[in-house]
Amino acid sequence: MGNTAGFPNPGLGLGLRNQHFDYILKHRPQVDWFEIISENFMDSGGKPRFMLRQIAEHYPLVMHGVSLSIGSTDPLNFEYLRRLKDLAAEFKPLWVSDHLCWTGVQTLNSHDLLPVPLNEESLKHICERINTVQNFMGRKMVFENPSTYLSFTNSTLTEHDFLRMMHEETGCGLLLDVNNVYVSAFNNGFDARDYINHIPPSAIVQMHIAGHQHCGDYIIDTHDSKVVNDVWALFAQAWQLTGGVATLLEWDNHIPDFPAYHDELLKARQFMNGMKIVETGKEKIEIRESISTPVNFLVTEISEELN
Repeated sequence: MGNTAGFPNPGLGLGLRNQHFDYILKHRPQVDWFEIISENFMDSGGKPRFMLRQIAEHYPLVMHGVSLSIGSTDPLNFEYLRRLKDLAAEFKPLWVSDHLCWTGVQTLNSHDLLPVPLNEESLKHICERINTVQNFMGRKMVFENPSTYLSFTNSTLTEHDFLRMMHEETGCGLLLDVNNVYVSAFNNGFDARDYINHIPPSAIVQMHIAGHQHCGDYIIDTHDSKVVNDVWALFAQAWQLTGGVATLLEWDNHIPDFPAYHDELLKARQFMNGMKIVETGKEKIEIRESISTPVNFLVTEISEELN
């Protein structure tokens, strides 16, 4: 199926990290595309921008921002948008994304992705701002579901319904962060699988997968470890529902060397091809579902070997 919003599906990608620049340019690894953090390059005229230009000669890019603050009550920052648009004009990304969040108020930037109240008033406010941003940028934007650690008492909509209506009102694309769904579901007590089932598949342009830290009573979205089995299972569900969209692995702390980073991304192929993880009572095992027949058969690897 894939998205119907006119966005391409470049395949499996990695978040571009500066410690991998030299390796990428020397070895030209078989990666379909890279995602850059927009703010890391918007104001850089030095080595990072120079290296990015070289990488962009060989790989498609996507720009992913963390400071648009689409949910803030502050006026939109058009100086920020101008720099974002200039960066996009130079590197011609496949799309430009950010988050359903706010990052500050009264011009102060918290450098965190803060949750928005999920109600009709907030929806109207955010949709108006998305339309303004899209008109300024001259393109449809893509927005990601954030990791959340609390719910507002004045929220009257589920997040998946909010995202669906946001897409319907503005035509924006959605970036389904599967790890964020898992984290938010645990922290806020909702069903992650139900959430994914209710996101409109045709609106999903991209998916994120990542690792997190489970702290017992809550989970923190740290992007500092391998993807856990439960997140892989949600990815397999989302892949089946969408028919396959661009998928990217994020890793932002304790970043491994490039081959290990790439190997973690390539695990996605197993779940794209019908593998899922099920409980047996004592352990988890992998079961591969045949695409062409209804017969299931066991795969010998124990799921712990994935991690």
